[in-house]
Amino acid sequence: MIRQDITSSFGTSTTKAEGIPMTLTLTVLDMVNGGTPFAAVAVYVWQCDRDGNYSMYSSGLEDENYLRGVQIADADGKVTFTSIYPACYSGRWPHVHFEVYPDQNSISDADQRLTTSQVALPKNVCDAVYATTGYQASIDKFARLTLATDNVFGDDGGVHQMGAGSGDVTSGYQVSLTVPIDTSTEPTGGNAPGDGGAPPSGGAPPGDGAPPSGGTPPGGGTPPSGAPNGGIPG
Repeated sequence: MIRQDITSSFGTSTTKAEGIPMTLTLTVLDMVNGGTPFAAVAVYVWQCDRDGNYSMYSSGLEDENYLRGVQIADADGKVTFTSIYPACYSGRWPHVHFEVYPDQNSISDADQRLTTSQVALPKNVCDAVYATTGYQASIDKFARLTLATDNVFGDDGGVHQMGAGSGDVTSGYQVSLTVPIDTSTEPTGGNAPGDGGAPPSGGAPPGDGAPPSGGTPPGGGTPPSGAPNGGIPG
């Protein structure tokens, strides 16, 4: 699971997710220690593919694990993932899920997570990507959404979770977000209501037991959440 390029499945499958290239960079800061870089934390990200489906949970993708991975933050608190731009599916503003764990050894235990959140993707980038071949199904779904009505970003219009985007459809896009974490507070995923969108909490990365939740993909039921110990608090 510890890898920068998450476009392909690993293990018994080498299926690769197709789409417009996207590089995602998260900078994790430690608020308790004055906003200094949170070096050596483990960051787990997961997202849907360009069809709006999640590996491991959507029908036909149960044996795939692409678009999931872990990176260990460097001295500047940064992690970078090579991915593809995700689709828009009904009921949810386009996004990438992530969880932060104290270190590499803790990533299989959801009880140790420091935070669970999502990166909201910029509207202008979504408009450009969804106009390209392969993303046509996202156009109508995205046109029906606003940040204000999204069941995760609606609390503040995504002001704290909106990624900064740059690039183009030919060379790909770069999306970045600064993630300040207050370890003095109880971590929570802020679980969203069951309206067909992906819940923010995904559980620990697959390891010794139950794999994480990818959210509620189109046409699928609600997948299980939590690490092998049986679930996520909050």
